[in-house]
Amino acid sequence: MDGVSRYLAETYNVFVINMLRSWVLVLIVISISLRKKNGLRQVAKTSQLLLQITRGILLISAICIGVYSFTKLGLVQTHSILSCYPLIVVALSGPILKEKIGIQRWLAVLFGFFGVLIILDLSTFIITFDAILPLLGALILGSYAILTRKASEKDSSETSFFWVAIIGCIVMTFIGPFYWEPIFIQDWGWLALLCILSTTGHFLFIKAFENAEASVLQPFTYLQLFFASIIGIFIFNDQITLPILIGGALVVGSGIFAAWRNHKNNQSTLTSKI
Repeated sequence: MDGVSRYLAETYNVFVINMLRSWVLVLIVISISLRKKNGLRQVAKTSQLLLQITRGILLISAICIGVYSFTKLGLVQTHSILSCYPLIVVALSGPILKEKIGIQRWLAVLFGFFGVLIILDLSTFIITFDAILPLLGALILGSYAILTRKASEKDSSETSFFWVAIIGCIVMTFIGPFYWEPIFIQDWGWLALLCILSTTGHFLFIKAFENAEASVLQPFTYLQLFFASIIGIFIFNDQITLPILIGGALVVGSGIFAAWRNHKNNQSTLTSKI
């Protein structure tokens, strides 16, 4: 999905691409919701509308930032930085979700942040808007994940997915037309593929969280960096520098360790209750 997004974003505006993608996603989500018992009204029912709206705004913002960054920094470097967002989730889960974060997980967050600094290569780093965007994207993704956990306390995954799609579509429909540009005929197939991959990815993401704990699934999110790196190197000629390799390994290792510690803590809590 990110590879196709980067290809299209090199020719078309990010807002236009995501507007068209959000339209397709909403049509599919509404079609699926109408087939449910009690239809659209039941799926859309929520007692935390402001929270769901905020989630939708955060996610579509992170998507736009990510796609734009792909064209400026490449898939490899952008994903290496974005990979720190699970560590941001750990850092925010304490003050927002009131979860107890042990010293070992705090150290993982610290080492992960250090990994990001290595990726940025401070010896040559120049503070620009494009350079700090992936960091902002990681922060937004982390906040989105925290609010998604919060929303799951009262709303089903179907309801949360519905509102993410609806709000993203509304936001992009307001912004996208101001940046409209005609799509070449040869690129409509790529756009259709992007919509298919996006919708399938969202669906599989939700199904995964329905069948396994978040702490178990979290390490698998780092496969994004692996696959994005392959696509970036062989399709877009991205370069893996030593700082990206070392810093990325540190970020991923810290994130996996934090997820493992969270899983162990959950197992210990469950055992003590039994």
